[in-house]
Amino acid sequence: MTIGQVLDQLRPDFPAISIPKIRFWEEEGLIRPERTPAGYRKFRPSDVDRLRYALTMQRDHYLPLKVIAEHLDALDRGLEPPPVDPVVPTVPTVALAGDGTPSAESFARRDQLRLSRRELLKIAEVDEALLAELEQFGLITPRPGTGHYDTDALVIATTARELAAYGLEPRHLRGFRAAADREVGLVEQVVAPVRRGRDAGAAARADEVATQVAALSVRLHATLVKAGLKRS
Repeated sequence: MTIGQVLDQLRPDFPAISIPKIRFWEEEGLIRPERTPAGYRKFRPSDVDRLRYALTMQRDHYLPLKVIAEHLDALDRGLEPPPVDPVVPTVPTVALAGDGTPSAESFARRDQLRLSRRELLKIAEVDEALLAELEQFGLITPRPGTGHYDTDALVIATTARELAAYGLEPRHLRGFRAAADREVGLVEQVVAPVRRGRDAGAAARADEVATQVAALSVRLHATLVKAGLKRS
């Protein structure tokens, strides 16, 4: 196969694969395609299998190239590569302030977690019916244009499952969505004038204000709920 045909085979499962990456892995010795008299690379099915194995180990298990090369060397020598523990995303720990409420750092965090629907169901330990209800009531939405789910969706799905154990169904959680939207509106009112600043640091200051006000808002909300429970 030509390098273009190899890309066609791998891209459905590994969209980020590229010709420079294949050439780099050849330089690192992970694959050894043949060369024609004119210098063109010719790949065997075994080369594609090695690339697929390496890409899978890198994507799903975060193994460095050195370790992947050791695995491939073991396979070359007829051995089984060492077992690899499954690595799956877990519900992230929320950064807490001293009073136990989410801190500003937890609102500032931005990650690149992308989960398929099947992965979200598995990791959050929810069934399709519960997820469908959470989406129906606007509590969870996939990322626009991708269909993937982020960290917030994972935390919401996990929390909804835990609440369901107490008889609270997604329809009961609509009030939380409405309350959150109102709090977001208040934060945006505070942030808007800062974001309209003309200097270069306006956007950064607006983000900082948003995280601080959001954390204070959640602290007030949580404390009011706690105080209300004491009175009941």
